[in-house]
Amino acid sequence: MNKTELLDLSVVLPIYNEEENVEPLCEELSEVLNGLNKSYEIIFVDDGSKDKTVELLIEFKKKNDNIKIIRFRRNFGQTAAMSAGFDHARGSTIVTMDADRQNDPHDIPKLLEKIENGYDLVSGWRHARKDAFIARKLPSIIANKIISYTTDVNLHDYGCTLKAFRSEVVKNIALYGEMHRFIPAIASWMGVTIAEVKVNHRPRVAGSSKYGISRTIRVVLDLVTVKFLLSYSARPLQFFGLIGIPCGVVGFGIAIYLTIQRLFFDTPLSDRPLLLLAVLLIFTGLQFVMFGLLGELQTRTYHETQSKPIYVIREILE
Repeated sequence: MNKTELLDLSVVLPIYNEEENVEPLCEELSEVLNGLNKSYEIIFVDDGSKDKTVELLIEFKKKNDNIKIIRFRRNFGQTAAMSAGFDHARGSTIVTMDADRQNDPHDIPKLLEKIENGYDLVSGWRHARKDAFIARKLPSIIANKIISYTTDVNLHDYGCTLKAFRSEVVKNIALYGEMHRFIPAIASWMGVTIAEVKVNHRPRVAGSSKYGISRTIRVVLDLVTVKFLLSYSARPLQFFGLIGIPCGVVGFGIAIYLTIQRLFFDTPLSDRPLLLLAVLLIFTGLQFVMFGLLGELQTRTYHETQSKPIYVIREILE
């Protein structure tokens, strides 16, 4: 196969210490993709595995030349693995899925059908999720509602890795932190059309989960970042100004009130905590406005030096 040839489909799978799942996963995935009558590649991004995952992948690659293996020098995380897969994918459509076999490869045709119907991004919904309710399902339900409310992109299951994208969608998104789960929200800035499909979710039968409570904390922090990027990345003054101006107005109001009391009613101010509050609010307001102005300068410099567009063209009709 020509290594620069464009393909119909790329399947990207971040993988980390999944030696028990490699062989059955490769066999099932190859069976499904061979039946699609499409040119394809399977990109495994090894995120610094310390077991026999890579060795087993290399052995299976001898049976299926459509497999590509990208190896990291160390564990960089799932978002970095996704990004590497996107950068090296040659398919016009890119599908992502987990390598723990809980995502069902037989759902891939359903996602591709939606893409062929005109959608730009199709997200899987694990409506019958096979995980512990208290430890995994309940936090996920709460998180999905918070993320949907915060980003204005309503999905039942942001955490489902099984997704399909038109390649131009993900190749124009820079990922870092834990932002791979926020791709639908980030892509919404482009005006993409998003669909959600119910997919099968299977219990883990081998290996162990790599997720912990620290991951949840990082996701929450990245949600704040995503909200800022979606709403204020090109106009930071409006974000900082919304905080700074009310603080400054309240501070000046209190200062005027105290000044009137001192000048006309001879009220001493040296022991008034309200005076300190007024000074604090005034300076806080000024600082936030200055932060916003500095942010505007940095944003303008970034856009002008990087030639980053402030819009995305879907097509030009001539």
